[in-house]
Amino acid sequence: MDTKKSLRSAALLVLTAAIWGAAFVAQSAGMDYIGPFTFGGLRTLLGAVVLVPVAWAMHRGGKPVPWKKTLIGGAVSGVVFFAATSLQQVGIQYTTAGKAGFITALYVVLVPLCGLALGKKPGALVWAGVALACAGLYLLCVTDGFSLGRGDALVLGCAFGFTAHILVIYRFAADTDGVVFSIVQFAVAGTLSCIVMAFTETPTLPAIAGAAPSILYAGILSCGVGYTLQIIGQKRVDPTVASILLSLESVFAALFGALILRETLSAREALGCALMFAAIVLAQLPAPQRAEKAAKTEKRA
Repeated sequence: MDTKKSLRSAALLVLTAAIWGAAFVAQSAGMDYIGPFTFGGLRTLLGAVVLVPVAWAMHRGGKPVPWKKTLIGGAVSGVVFFAATSLQQVGIQYTTAGKAGFITALYVVLVPLCGLALGKKPGALVWAGVALACAGLYLLCVTDGFSLGRGDALVLGCAFGFTAHILVIYRFAADTDGVVFSIVQFAVAGTLSCIVMAFTETPTLPAIAGAAPSILYAGILSCGVGYTLQIIGQKRVDPTVASILLSLESVFAALFGALILRETLSAREALGCALMFAAIVLAQLPAPQRAEKAAKTEKRA
């Protein structure tokens, strides 16, 4: 695998985590006006709409789209994305933001465990990165004790959902068009959210107008840009390493809170951030076997 392309993909996933971290404020603010399925439906449909001209511009020169795999992968990913984000959006109403962030990011453990079941074995350095990431997430997110309640159980389901989402993208992304994949994913997720909204919520135009800034950020940047970067970035990154990179969302949420909302970052939280960054470094280091193999290949060349 091309090292430069791999590092570029990793950088895209870090940028994705930064966009998602900043989106936490938007999600919380939007829920003051509208329900979780209204918010989810509007943000994802907006994400699909803003990507249509991007896809048109990319393909007006006749660039072929592998339609079958892109449509199938996007549809499957959309269903999984809808389930994961809905569980998170509903669950966060019944638990603290810190606990929700920690439990959601448990996909950093679930992804390699699922990989084992699928016959993919992460190396020792990656497992060390997973352990450091978990420790860092706990220090960063859980500051008021830990016990599982109704909201926590829903968010735990969300963690399994995002685990499945990462694995679905890993399965389909390499041979699909990333932008069209995103459009299909958001169209499916947004439609499902709106169907549930029609039966469970009664949004009003004034309420939607009040939540408009949050919807615009979450739809255009978090969905349209962030999740598209995830799909493109995961094409050349191992799913376990991708899960560690994406879990930096919690770190960026804390940093943006300190920079924008003037929230204080305690020593405990700063240590959690440091452990998270150490986890990224460990996970990116080549395993000894791979390094030796690469050196032999280079020597022969």
